[in-house]
Amino acid sequence: MSLLNLTTACSIWILLYPSLGMASEQGIDFDSQIRPILKQHCISCHGPEKQKGGLRLDNPVDARRGGDSELPAVLPKNVEGSQLLVRVKSKEADTRMPPDGKALEEKQIALLRQWIANGALWPVSEEDKKKEELRRMDHWAWKSMQKPVLPPKSDWARNEIDRFIEAKLKTEKLNASKEADRRTLIRRLYFDLVGLPPKPEEIEAFLKDGDPRAYEKLVDKLLASPQYGERWARHWLDVVHFGETHGYDKDKPRPNAWPYRDYVIRSLNQDKPYGRFVQEQIAGDVLFPGTVDGIEALGFISAGPWDFIGHAELPEDKIDGKVARHLDRDDMVANTMSSFMSLTVHCAQCHNHKFDPILQEDYYRLQAVFAALDRADQAYDADPRVARQRSELQKREGELAQELKTWSNLLLQKIGKPLADLDARLIQATKANGKSLRPEYGYHSQLASEPSSVKWVQIDLRTVVTLDRVILYPCYDDFNGIGAGFGFPVRFRVELANEPEFKNKLLIADQTVSDFQNPGLKPVRLPAGNKAGRYLRITATKLALRQGDYNFALAEVEAVDALGKNLAAKAPVTALDSIEAPTRWAKANLTDGIYPPSSESAVDLRAEREKLIRDKAGQEILESGQLIEKKQAAIRIQIKALPPQQRAYIGCVYSGSGTFVGTGASGGLPRAIHILPRGDVTKPGKIVGAGAISAFSLSSSFDLPPQSNESDRRAALAKWLTDKENPLVWRSIANRVWQYHFGKGLVDSPNDFGRMGQTPTHPELLDYLAIQFRDNGQSIKELHRLIVNSATYRQSSESRPEFEKRDADNRYLWRQNRRKLEAEAIRDAILFVSGQLDFSMGGPSFQDFVIEKPEHSPHYEYQLYDPEDPKSHRRSVYRFVVRSKSQPFMAALDCADPALSVDKRNQTLSPQQALALLNNRLSLVMAKHFADRIEKQGDTFPKRIDAAYQMAFGRTPTETERVELTKYAEKYGLANTCRVILNLNEFIFVD
Repeated sequence: MSLLNLTTACSIWILLYPSLGMASEQGIDFDSQIRPILKQHCISCHGPEKQKGGLRLDNPVDARRGGDSELPAVLPKNVEGSQLLVRVKSKEADTRMPPDGKALEEKQIALLRQWIANGALWPVSEEDKKKEELRRMDHWAWKSMQKPVLPPKSDWARNEIDRFIEAKLKTEKLNASKEADRRTLIRRLYFDLVGLPPKPEEIEAFLKDGDPRAYEKLVDKLLASPQYGERWARHWLDVVHFGETHGYDKDKPRPNAWPYRDYVIRSLNQDKPYGRFVQEQIAGDVLFPGTVDGIEALGFISAGPWDFIGHAELPEDKIDGKVARHLDRDDMVANTMSSFMSLTVHCAQCHNHKFDPILQEDYYRLQAVFAALDRADQAYDADPRVARQRSELQKREGELAQELKTWSNLLLQKIGKPLADLDARLIQATKANGKSLRPEYGYHSQLASEPSSVKWVQIDLRTVVTLDRVILYPCYDDFNGIGAGFGFPVRFRVELANEPEFKNKLLIADQTVSDFQNPGLKPVRLPAGNKAGRYLRITATKLALRQGDYNFALAEVEAVDALGKNLAAKAPVTALDSIEAPTRWAKANLTDGIYPPSSESAVDLRAEREKLIRDKAGQEILESGQLIEKKQAAIRIQIKALPPQQRAYIGCVYSGSGTFVGTGASGGLPRAIHILPRGDVTKPGKIVGAGAISAFSLSSSFDLPPQSNESDRRAALAKWLTDKENPLVWRSIANRVWQYHFGKGLVDSPNDFGRMGQTPTHPELLDYLAIQFRDNGQSIKELHRLIVNSATYRQSSESRPEFEKRDADNRYLWRQNRRKLEAEAIRDAILFVSGQLDFSMGGPSFQDFVIEKPEHSPHYEYQLYDPEDPKSHRRSVYRFVVRSKSQPFMAALDCADPALSVDKRNQTLSPQQALALLNNRLSLVMAKHFADRIEKQGDTFPKRIDAAYQMAFGRTPTETERVELTKYAEKYGLANTCRVILNLNEFIFVD
């Protein structure tokens, strides 16, 4: 891998710091007057070797950042705001710099003051620039992978892994531990590879198997088990922060998120090459069209939290809407780069990355990759054959629609407005077909004693618009037998204005001279003559009779433009007065889209339309249109006959309605992505195209045209990620798999391979594993096989005090690590030994809660769930994962927080865990089932205790354990004894 192009790097420095390289002013020379002061008094504590407080003063970039403090050390032309000067002038012992030794002389302070006042000019030589860029690039993670020389083979080593481990142990004056016994190894393998304990009969068979390859055969068997995918999918879902609710304030459920979880399980069980696994999750629909995996894998993009209010309730052009969408793309970028490359790229959204060679522009170019995407449900066909068939039919349907549109345009040119008005009436009548009455009747004024009382209601169209027509929909109410047309004004006028007071108004319709006949349920259509305004008012000058009194009522008002769009939909409504008796009557009902069905017959209108066309255009033209419609109907019948589509919550181009419209309305054209100084959406900088990190030798520009579509962008990123010359992708996955087998990665910061992360304990081994993995099929199962077959993995976990003193963390793996099981493995093991575990795979998640108030902000009530419900006895990977409220039992056992990318689980030991395992309702119920199961295994308590130990631990109890638990069972019962067994350390730890 080559270094970042130095010419480019220098250009970036000059752009960011324009004073660099300029000539000094007013007699202050940096090299002869300022640099010596910094070197003598500052660099020893704030230089390349040591950075107290995170501050460096040997280069202008770090000096202006200010280290751990948000206050800059050097702020050009701002003497009082520069902390360097504040600290060297201080007389206080706890704030003065330097803290030890002689303080700066007054003339030195004066020089610093003048230098800062002049603009803190800091000439940077080409050599300094080169050194700085080399420093930033001189980090193990950025270097290309080199196949290491294998250390010598010993009798202990079973494969290449052991040779690297043993070489390091010798260097550290340590040596490997003995191999664990077979009973320990089978339990270790089962939990590592399938996440469940072995059955007693499986343990006995393994102990008695005299085949020299018995262990290797067991590994093969477990890797081939369908439970393998369920176990390892949970690890991946932690990393990508998969959840099934949105999070944020309105934590609404995602009922269709589960297909992504099933995709991960299926891919792992199929041992899909990792490169394809990565590509599918970024651009599966583009690179592998027509496949189910290509759709469901895109659940990766939508896996994280999503601000429902910021997207669905705030328009994209408002500041809060912009912030919500920026954060949404940030989550997509962060999830991609941390999951696949173990990089904290999102740290560069406000400025160039502080520690790693990642430019702010790199970050926003990555945002541009996802600029067209939103998170939404997408319909798709699980059967590829059906998908192809549907695609072909829809393509033909689209062609026919275009033919019909061309035909219709010709008719409109020939016939004109009479046909347009008739078509509008037909659309409304068709909508009304089969429509039933709803209780949201409409708007109803206060009652009046005289019919001449004037009433008005008006709609704020939200901006000045040009109207083609206004449609008034009458109400229906059975009161006093009035029925259709209830409250429709006898005399009225309709007007437009640009201000709500209607001082300057435009008349649309005037029906104030003579009485208007009650229209029943027939919509009243009033041409607007392309008049423009923001406020639409209907004024009743003579009210309708009710029963000894009078009122004004309308079900709905539509304000329609020349394109047929109703601009009044959901618009705010005000009125002179209103009875406000929801849900029947309310001002808001006037624009809610709910009104009684039209009394016009769609059949009659179609006949009228055909006659109009025949009279004005001729029989031949009429029949050509009818033929197109007939073909369309046949296509629709074929589409309707196809199996129903499934839905998955994925990252996709979304075409919605209301505020959350997505980019579908613009044909999926990606949003313009600006560089945001300090991440401020109100100060957009230059627009950037799609790309990746420029520090690699890989091309980061993707070589796409400026207006490239979103599909090409994602495909380019997917290929860039999986390029064989991209070292981090292969190192990252090798490290993750290693971590889950040893409890700690070769790099103990799995999501951060940058300078602020950990360095590898065995760098040559990491590269060896990554290269072997990359170049030999990219099989995760083969990586498992290599690791678990090693002598390193098979070691005993017993402590050795003499080595604990030298390597307490077991960084060099002189033994195996004893590990606590994750929450899911503990829960599954409880269900397993109790005989209640349901092994059915896939499909919608089970819910171990009851949802209250689902229509607004749902409350997830775990205490209302019945642990006896068999639907919840599936493996924990199928549990519906809520973000805002953790499942108490799982949370106590350190379950992952789905709001965060969890690269490694916390492993705590607390009283709450013991209490949860002892008293949680699931534990109580399953302890009873466990007791029922072992009661059948013997007619005495000692025999039952033996059976319980075999099921829970895979061994026979010691005599002391048998005696003590027998006494306990005799006193407190078998179910309580099972609770104790499920709470023992041996049940929740693996040696």
